[in-house]
Amino acid sequence: MAAKRPSSGGKWKQLFPTKCSLFVFLAYMALFINQGIMVTASQRADNSYSYNTVTVVLLSEATKLVVSFLLYLRENKASELFAEMSQHTRVLALYMVPALLYCLYNNLAFVNLAAYDPTTYFLLLQLRVVVTGIVFQVLFKKQLSKWQWVSLFILTLGCIVKQLNVTEKNAQVVTSPKTDDITSHMVSSLFSVHTGLVLLQVLCSCLAGVYNEKLLKDIGAEVHIMVQNVFMYIDSILCNAAVLLMRGELGSAFTVTALSQIWQPAVIVIIINNAAVGIVTSFFLRNLNSILKTFASALELMFTAVLSWLIFGIDIGWWTVLAIALVTYASWMYAQNPVVNRGRLDQLEGSQTSEEVRLVSSETTEV
Repeated sequence: MAAKRPSSGGKWKQLFPTKCSLFVFLAYMALFINQGIMVTASQRADNSYSYNTVTVVLLSEATKLVVSFLLYLRENKASELFAEMSQHTRVLALYMVPALLYCLYNNLAFVNLAAYDPTTYFLLLQLRVVVTGIVFQVLFKKQLSKWQWVSLFILTLGCIVKQLNVTEKNAQVVTSPKTDDITSHMVSSLFSVHTGLVLLQVLCSCLAGVYNEKLLKDIGAEVHIMVQNVFMYIDSILCNAAVLLMRGELGSAFTVTALSQIWQPAVIVIIINNAAVGIVTSFFLRNLNSILKTFASALELMFTAVLSWLIFGIDIGWWTVLAIALVTYASWMYAQNPVVNRGRLDQLEGSQTSEEVRLVSSETTEV
């Protein structure tokens, strides 16, 4: 007898197990869209920044640390936090891996955008969709189905097509708009040292996201999520401080002059929004997974295009329309067969439920 296919309600339940997980998904996209808009608003006319970007990242990590600490204290005592931290020092050490990877990713973004035209940069960056799938399979030993892979490739194609709209606009402003010149420029850009740096950036993004999920759901599943956030942000602060030290800016980054450049409404909003992104991402990876996170990022790209049209009057070309159609179709296809990855969370929750039942039974027997 043929296996019964899950209903649309069952598929939705697999995609978003709880109402909270749907809220986390939407909040993740909204915060990232807002981050892009705010960073653009803080730029000078020449697209440079008046503030030290590494310091902003470090202050964002410090804000995340304080928020995580306060959220933990809502239900627990400070002594319990320090007890958990001393009990799980191995998890604290392991969080140095994603912290270092995210630190590299954030700083490589500035290096690569200075070396590449945005079109080539964003084209190469879309490799993270497929790479995330490969890393996910390796770390979690969970094979993706044929249709899940197809949806990932369609999603990648949609992101690439979105950038063709940028290519078309750039081609119109080239002083010598010969097809051979444009093609030659793209090919020479692809085979340079910086191509390796972009690929390293892609790898950092994928490894950090999937490994962070591994820590949340498997290795550190029994550790409170806010304690894990504290681990992550302590390590992130150390990594970004090391970057400032290597650049010889550790002292100058916190002078009155440097901090006055950061103490602007737009930059403060960036720090707060970035802190919110970090907290929401931890809930995203805990309740959902890295594969769905790539779809959220792609949908974010599409929503940004629509919002840019509505807010800034930036035209949406036919390439963008096609990209939105591809990403929408890929998202629908994925929703028919979503990845379900709970790690050891179900096992731990089952053990806690069994323990509660045992305690209730023993109390009833005594009575």
